Amino acid sequence: MNEQRHEQDAVAAAGRAIVSQVLGGYRGPVAVRLWNGELAVGTEDAPCTVVFKDPSVLRELVLHRNVVHLAEDYLAADADIEGDAEQLFDLLSYVRDLELSWPLKLRAMRQAFRLPRHHHARSVEEIRAGREERRNTRESIAHHYDVGNDFYRLWLDREMVYSCAYFADENQSLDDAQRDKLDYICRKLRLTPGQTLLDIGCGWGALVCWAAREFGVKAHGITLSEQQLAHARRRIQEEGLEDRVTVELLDYRDLPRDARYDRVVSVGMFEHIGVANFPRYFGIIKRILAPGGLFLNHGITNDTGWQDTPITRFINSYVFPDGELTRISNVVDAMEKAGFEIIDVEGLRRHYAMTLRHWVGRLESHRDRVVDIVGEATYRVWRLYMAGSAYYFNEGSINVYQVLGGHDREPLVVGLRRDELYKKGCECWPQCASVGDESS
Repeated sequence: MNEQRHEQDAVAAAGRAIVSQVLGGYRGPVAVRLWNGELAVGTEDAPCTVVFKDPSVLRELVLHRNVVHLAEDYLAADADIEGDAEQLFDLLSYVRDLELSWPLKLRAMRQAFRLPRHHHARSVEEIRAGREERRNTRESIAHHYDVGNDFYRLWLDREMVYSCAYFADENQSLDDAQRDKLDYICRKLRLTPGQTLLDIGCGWGALVCWAAREFGVKAHGITLSEQQLAHARRRIQEEGLEDRVTVELLDYRDLPRDARYDRVVSVGMFEHIGVANFPRYFGIIKRILAPGGLFLNHGITNDTGWQDTPITRFINSYVFPDGELTRISNVVDAMEKAGFEIIDVEGLRRHYAMTLRHWVGRLESHRDRVVDIVGEATYRVWRLYMAGSAYYFNEGSINVYQVLGGHDREPLVVGLRRDELYKKGCECWPQCASVGDESS
């Protein structure tokens, strides 16, 4: 018994030494608790606490210095995140930029070798995407979106919109902010009754239904998710929009060559396209957009392009098998090369940080129900992924842009100023959006 206790004390001492040496200069919002309940860094009232529930977690982190290992241990419940999960990424950013002297590295590694190895299998393989290359296939889309409509319904808004909301202020509800986003997109597209609209990646049908109901257009949506398709079709029937809204299971690459639409929109979908496929993607949209038409692309970008980092490997393994981000300049350049005139570019970065915080809060508040539906590991994947995304949107290394393009340099249907976009409820719409209208 004494020998066992001595070994436990030695392991705890090694863990305490590692954390205090490596994180001795950290003064951020995250605390670190060891497997024996001892607080190694930070205070008990810290906004976020990382808990190493097994000493092997710390061993792997020190010897390999790969945050994916820590994330996988969290998914397997060998580590935990208590409190505000978004704050964890403050610590990860500190560790990423930390430069340790060689003597300190060697001391930490010697201490790490005193910790036991991982002795049990991880439980996350069931939700890991395959390592094989996948590019916007039905299988890769299903991996992310066919987790289950009941799962998404627990933390999305009433309209079931899985993209950045548009907030008036920090006190606005997510439901209202998402409805404002749907309306804002329709106004940017200058929709008028009788027009045809194509929504590429229509999700659960919120935008096509909104556009038809509120703006009188004939809308068609395409998706690669069977569960989204089933939900959208039920919704269209329930709202009595069968004569104005249709949806189908279709890849944008398979759109008929003779298809033509007055307006085209894509919201939160082109992140799956891949930069190498931009010419084909924007080229197809240019082909199906009628002369004088408008196209709005709403998607996430970053400030470096998609690089092979621990965080991108985690996202591609567990969340988006084919996800790839790029700079907004590359998006605009690809649209121009496809022949679009760039009319308007708007960044909504702060809106997405706020949206994600709503989603994380709702996910956490429904934790027990989420676990019943998709399991503990999947709950942890989504909590970690969305909390981290909120952190990086807030920090600014990732962004989301709405880019409005014209089919070419035809006479445009947009006003001289943005004013008409903000005249929600204006009785003279769409006349107030006419070219040269001084009242706008």
